[in-house]
Amino acid sequence: MVAARITVNGKETPISPAAPHTTVLDFLRERGLTGTKEGCAEGECGACSVLVARPGVNKPTDWVAVNACLVPAAALDGQEIITSEGLATAGEPGTPPTLHPVQEEMAVRGGSQCGYCTPGFICSMAAEYYRPDRCAHADSSPDSDSDPDSNSNSAESNDAEHGPNGFDLHALSGNLCRCTGYRPIRDAAFAVGAPTDEDPLAQRREQAPPAPVATAYTQGDSAFLRRSTLAETLRLLRERPDAVVVAGSTDWGVEVNIRSRRADCVVAVDRLPELRELRVESEHIEIGAALTLTEIERRLDGDVPLLAELFPQFASRLIRNGATLGGNLGTGSPIGDSPPVLLALEASVVLADADGEREVPLAEYFTGYRQSVRRPGELIRAVRIPLPLSPVTAFHKIAKRRFDDISSVAVAFSLDIEDGIVRKARIGLGGVAATPIRALATEAALEGEPWTAETVEAVAPVLQAEGTPMSDHRASAGYRSAMLGQSLLKLHAQTTEAVSS
Repeated sequence: MVAARITVNGKETPISPAAPHTTVLDFLRERGLTGTKEGCAEGECGACSVLVARPGVNKPTDWVAVNACLVPAAALDGQEIITSEGLATAGEPGTPPTLHPVQEEMAVRGGSQCGYCTPGFICSMAAEYYRPDRCAHADSSPDSDSDPDSNSNSAESNDAEHGPNGFDLHALSGNLCRCTGYRPIRDAAFAVGAPTDEDPLAQRREQAPPAPVATAYTQGDSAFLRRSTLAETLRLLRERPDAVVVAGSTDWGVEVNIRSRRADCVVAVDRLPELRELRVESEHIEIGAALTLTEIERRLDGDVPLLAELFPQFASRLIRNGATLGGNLGTGSPIGDSPPVLLALEASVVLADADGEREVPLAEYFTGYRQSVRRPGELIRAVRIPLPLSPVTAFHKIAKRRFDDISSVAVAFSLDIEDGIVRKARIGLGGVAATPIRALATEAALEGEPWTAETVEAVAPVLQAEGTPMSDHRASAGYRSAMLGQSLLKLHAQTTEAVSS
């Protein structure tokens, strides 16, 4: 087997002698690429972001920004990355390099002061700069220009978070700055133009990304392993039931960094082709467990409105570029954002081991705090969402910050309302029990009743009493209960407003 290596800024670099748990961040800094910074070590600040060449949605390759502080270097064996140092174009000997357009705009518009966060912003901005369909959404009206102070915003959304150049500021939702404030950074984002035909990173999008490689990287008693097929992976897990399974490492990376956890064996499943399919069939939509949330969002393109409402509120773009539905369900966290939504959609999980597969309704999957019916050696292969979808849906996330935060309470609704009567109600809850749960009593109280303010006011106390909320540093038990009742009132107000408009 070929020695593990990563192509960094165009140069193949061996991963050895790094330990299997070494993050991409530490791997880069140990090799002198110190533009990549550690701020939080939890994937919240974005100072560590780098670009990775990944399979594209609209082109063969997309440049995807990820948190280098969370991803093990061994997970990028055979892959290709660009750091902030690799964006500039080298000049003739004795002359300075030519700044990348994103770097140039950040410099001239005052987007950097202390500079600590700047390389991370640069990489996240570059990923959005190279998004293939960005310029297709730019405002091309005769009276518009690239002036970021112009009142003319993107035709795509016409709001303060989309620029006239099609730049989506949500691309920077995982990057934090504490010096300049965000206005000059926004100005820089909204001022960048389109990549030129001569831009080598733009040209790189037209070629396929590096193919996944089998990896067996060991140092001492620790190993990072990746097999080529699902069958090989399942046999490995039967032999090593103690192995830690990772995809985007957005959860395990925090354990390694903050809690100093180490594993004798880590098995990567993020590039398995059998876990990266998305199929729309007559009776259900099947989503591969290793597709990232960003890939799911862009491939579905709004076809599942409840998921479309979830994605912008799930952590940040940097996290969504690595996080997967399989990982979010696999951790069994009671405050994960996807389980309430999937419960409301009546989803099921397809579990696979070396002996075969079984399908389990998500409502029967969780058995206790971070526990599930998944057996040792079993993987989540896919999530299935039955069709047709209910027409009335909503996702309410209550958190301390609008974006890039963990839920205090999450509520997902999926209702069938015909002739003013609630024919079917499915409600998923997170943050109010030891596991994500269905609000069964509330569902029963709504079904068969008219969708009126009187019904909602009568049923809101039922929803408020669901679960067993606790008090912690995010919210009190009383607050969580109150938010449940308010969420039903909010849903009715939203649906009434939509009908009247």
